[in-house]
Amino acid sequence: MYIETVPNRSSPPCVLLRESRRQGGKVVKRTLANLTDWPEELVRGLRLLLKGGRAVAAGESDFRIVRSLPHGHVAAALGTLRRIGLERTLATRPGRQRDLAVAMIVSRLLSPGSKLAAARGLADATASGSLGGLLGVEDAGEDELYQAMDWLLARQAGIEKRLAAGRLSEGCMVLYDLTSTWFEGSRCPLARLGYSRDGRRDKPQIVIGLLCDSGGCPVAVEVFPGNTADPSTLGSQLEKLRGRFRLDEVVVVADRGLLTSARIRQELDPERGLHWITALRAPQIRKLARRRLIQPSLFDERGLGEITSPDHPGERLVVCRNPLLADERARKRGELLEATEALLEKVAAAVGRARRPLRGKDRIALRVGRTVDKYKMAKHFELEIGEDSFSWRRKTERIEEEAALDGVYVVRTSLPEPRLGAEDAVRSYKGLSRIERAFRSLKTVDLRVRPIHHRLEDRVRAHVLICMLAHHLEWHMRQSLAPLLFDDEKPPRLDQPRPSAVAPARRSPEAERKARTRRSEPDGLPVHSFKTLLDDLATVARNRIRPNLPEAREFHQVTMPTPLQQKAFELLGVNL
Repeated sequence: MYIETVPNRSSPPCVLLRESRRQGGKVVKRTLANLTDWPEELVRGLRLLLKGGRAVAAGESDFRIVRSLPHGHVAAALGTLRRIGLERTLATRPGRQRDLAVAMIVSRLLSPGSKLAAARGLADATASGSLGGLLGVEDAGEDELYQAMDWLLARQAGIEKRLAAGRLSEGCMVLYDLTSTWFEGSRCPLARLGYSRDGRRDKPQIVIGLLCDSGGCPVAVEVFPGNTADPSTLGSQLEKLRGRFRLDEVVVVADRGLLTSARIRQELDPERGLHWITALRAPQIRKLARRRLIQPSLFDERGLGEITSPDHPGERLVVCRNPLLADERARKRGELLEATEALLEKVAAAVGRARRPLRGKDRIALRVGRTVDKYKMAKHFELEIGEDSFSWRRKTERIEEEAALDGVYVVRTSLPEPRLGAEDAVRSYKGLSRIERAFRSLKTVDLRVRPIHHRLEDRVRAHVLICMLAHHLEWHMRQSLAPLLFDDEKPPRLDQPRPSAVAPARRSPEAERKARTRRSEPDGLPVHSFKTLLDDLATVARNRIRPNLPEAREFHQVTMPTPLQQKAFELLGVNL
């Protein structure tokens, strides 16, 4: 039996239920019923039954969704990782260890946590979505992830060499800076008490050195014990640049705490192709001011001027003054001086009170010592302490001397004038803000490298390496997704002229417009932060569907993306 639609001249066609059979070598048709008046959906259902289909009662579905996993954010991160070649950077040949390393890198970006949490996420897909299934590592346990960390660390030198080959070139600028993060426990050889940039003096810590290209993309990382002095880390980075990366000429851009004068004399030599861009420290600037090398007439409308000094032979010194920074430092100093005086007033009140007064020169000095340097203002006060008296006064001349240098900083470089102008030197030094943004991403915003719970030295190094590779992936994703993010699509380049290199960099008009309207152009799509955009992409689900048919096989179906999600996948070059 079958259903046939028969044309009926100018009238609607007839829908007939017919039967056909072969009789005497001919095909004979017989009409069983006229279905012309039937509703169209009933005709379609009957036609499906006659073809071997299955009837479904009202309210019953043709299939069941067995499981729905967050998929869009996984597809975006994993697809980008493969598009930029990071998977082949880890290892050219596919393998279980490489898949586990990729899983840990993507997990660190999407849902940072412990390795135990990563293993559980790959297994039950609560955090990692479809990642475990796509990589075939959903059965991985915590111990296997630790083995993959050991495998990854053993390949670190080769990985960094391949990353540098794609990002660094002969004579390029390399950004280098350090940060620290605290450690949970005290059994790791790297964990040491030292200067904490996080204000956690009660915790042992490690020091992390990060090498980035001029755009802030990380290419190498190294972990040092927590009590390592910043300048002592420079030698290993130069060896890495010259030996491992094969760069005969390089310009190191680093903070003044790293590139001290002593370290420059010992390890940097322009004759060997090792140039630098850094800044002078505050005592060195005061020394220049006392010699009257820094004068108000030095600054033109650009806010900078170039000088030389016998204390820095063979170097160019670019003196800069930022009026906005000067006003901010003057305001802050005034507030700190007033706060310190308020504390000293309490000590004076304790000395002069009638009941149980504070007595004894040693006791008064002990209390004053705890108080006067709370806000680091002891250098601005002259104290007079007696057995039963205490008074103070401000060092007006010292305060005025410091105020005269508010907003003043001095950039120093070994590059000659034809190769790097004064404004370009200032812009290059300010490029360190890109590596500071990388540290914020590593430590607080996205990847959360801290706190560290690993006990073995190599596991700590592998953990930091995974975080660096995750940030390398994030950097590339941000570059592609910039039209949908609040990030500036056209940030000023180091070589891009501005009215003043000293003035704060301004966002492009396009970025200002995005921040104001919260819409992208020309699509008019909502603008997100990187994290909220990933959360939105995660709503694209990968569904496992089971048809309500005997012996039918299950299949996967991905949710249809919204226009915003589709645009994000197009920008990333990812095909769902």
